Amino acid sequence: MPQATLDIDALRGSADAATGFLRTLANPDRLMLLCQLTVDECCVSELEVRTGITQPTLSQQLAVLRREELVETRRDGKQIYYRVADPRVMSMLAQLQQLFCPVED
Repeated sequence: MPQATLDIDALRGSADAATGFLRTLANPDRLMLLCQLTVDECCVSELEVRTGITQPTLSQQLAVLRREELVETRRDGKQIYYRVADPRVMSMLAQLQQLFCPVED
């Protein structure tokens, strides 16, 4: 049976993209924020209460998530609401939840 050959340049590009994505997720605060945002969109004050992450850290981590285009914002008056913007986040967090946060019957 002939072996399939891989396009190393394409594989390297995909590996680089995957590494960057996983690096962004590999922070406990960012992961907690994204988990909350998979449920529904939230403003900063809601995220602070739900996660226990203090304002300076929360703002810093949300800025990283915005820069990496994993979340997007919506303004409503003075409030800015955050939501997941990248469908890969939803897929990855569903898998992580299944592996690490099983729901007991």
